[in-house]
Amino acid sequence: MVGDDGDWGERAVCRTADPDELFVEGAAQNRAKALCTGCPVRLECLSYALDNRIEHGIWGGMTERERRSLLRRRPMVTSWRRLLEAARVEHDQHADVGSAGRWSAAG
Repeated sequence: MVGDDGDWGERAVCRTADPDELFVEGAAQNRAKALCTGCPVRLECLSYALDNRIEHGIWGGMTERERRSLLRRRPMVTSWRRLLEAARVEHDQHADVGSAGRWSAAG
């Protein structure tokens, strides 16, 4: 799996951000979440926070409230990392099929 070596944090977009900007409340959370958009390790970050039940801060583009809600809705998940990676693979496969169809239709 990608990022199993624990180096994903070194590749995170937020690695150079002031930590005080990531552990905020209210409307400032939307600005903090914006840092996650397009981050190459967003999945690893979010799954780390979910698997470790991290209660504070923005992780993988989700607030602590959003993560708690997700954990309540899916209490039987034992590895968010496996679940999210499987979902990413499935999404990428569907995206590849869709783009292949568009290319052949244009063709």
